[in-house]
Amino acid sequence: MTEPESPTSRLSRLDALPFTKEHRKLLVGSGMGWALDAMDVGLISFVLAQLAVTWSLTGSELSWIASSGFIGMAIGASLGGLLADRLGRRQVFAITLLIFGIATGASALSWSVGVLIALRFVVGLGLGAELPVASTLVSEFAPPRIRGRIIVLLEAFWAVGWTLAAIIGFVVVPASSEGWRWALAIGAIPALYAAVVRFGLPESVRFLESRGRIAEAESTVQRFERSAGVVPPAQPAETVDVPAKPRLTARRQVAALWARPHRVQTAALWLVWFCVNFSYYGAFVWLPTILVASGFSLVRSFGYTLIITLAQLPGYLVAAWLVEKWGRNKTLAVFLTGSAVSAVLFGLAGAEWQVIGAGMLLSFFNLGAWGALYAVTPELYPTELRGTGAGWAAGIGRIASIIAPLAVPLLTGFGGNVLLFSVFAGFFLIAAGASLRLADKRGKSLDEFVPPEVFRV
Repeated sequence: MTEPESPTSRLSRLDALPFTKEHRKLLVGSGMGWALDAMDVGLISFVLAQLAVTWSLTGSELSWIASSGFIGMAIGASLGGLLADRLGRRQVFAITLLIFGIATGASALSWSVGVLIALRFVVGLGLGAELPVASTLVSEFAPPRIRGRIIVLLEAFWAVGWTLAAIIGFVVVPASSEGWRWALAIGAIPALYAAVVRFGLPESVRFLESRGRIAEAESTVQRFERSAGVVPPAQPAETVDVPAKPRLTARRQVAALWARPHRVQTAALWLVWFCVNFSYYGAFVWLPTILVASGFSLVRSFGYTLIITLAQLPGYLVAAWLVEKWGRNKTLAVFLTGSAVSAVLFGLAGAEWQVIGAGMLLSFFNLGAWGALYAVTPELYPTELRGTGAGWAAGIGRIASIIAPLAVPLLTGFGGNVLLFSVFAGFFLIAAGASLRLADKRGKSLDEFVPPEVFRV
């Protein structure tokens, strides 16, 4: 073990550490919650395909089942970010896992479309709040030189969860007419995992310091230093990096996102989130149903969806490498452009190999773009606005995810898959253009000076 050269601030000490076992525990712990979220979102696409047959539901009814969850996600993301800046990242992360886990299990008992829609709304509240909070928590611990890569790897757990959903959808859902209930019952696992999150993961040092909880912040930093084989300083700094920070009301927190230092970034970020959500959820939530409508059997469409889903993980891994080589915004723009081309190819696909090939390309580029987007989002705001900024960007995006499932039946009815996926491609291209306006803070600390006027709103 080696002593630090001189006493320094807690945040500087934390940022100077290499990737340690504690970082890995945080990444895997948060990632497991992320994967369980993805499993829940992915399962609903298979549930919709079976309910269309077993309950003889119309396209409009199926759309509302999907969109009700996204309405909850829009509200949950906005509120979750605000709460994370007030109560702490870990606390909100655990509460949201508990909410959506219990609601998912309860939705397996649904006896009508109305009940299922209501419960999916509650599921969305928890799920929408969890994702931006988890990425904020991990970004505030990750070493600056590899922070983007760590967040993309966190997002890669989404591919793990979506693959689990595809496996469950392929094996469990078609097994019986009640298979969708068993699939949703499995989705209740997050309720159990919430306890692990609450007691196993650390609270953000940056949040603790912003709230004056200095002893807890110092203890957490020392925990990570010991994991790196570094002896904490004998007389750690007490308040060197803890300036008095304003406690904003919820209204002023949101308004501060549009103050002069942030307004261009916020506008570009919200546009990217909106467009990516529209295309992603419009395509992937409806994918099994679209394949069935194209003439494939239920089982075969589920099998194709599983194969297409497997291409998500390499997309994340390539993005994780590129965000530290090219930067966040360039990587995001390239993957969004690739998503647009893939969407056009999927819309034009006719033969089975074309459907699978184009679908895998869409998975690869689209999910790589998601990784880069989650990497750049929390970096654009200071600690006291980071949860709010990430949460509101996600919440605006969820508005698009509400609209998309409702728009899919209308677009396919008017122009088939060609029109549908051409529209998705257009949204991807708009997002690619907007992403180039986002700041690239690759390798920089999250604790740059924040002008006082940001808080005079």
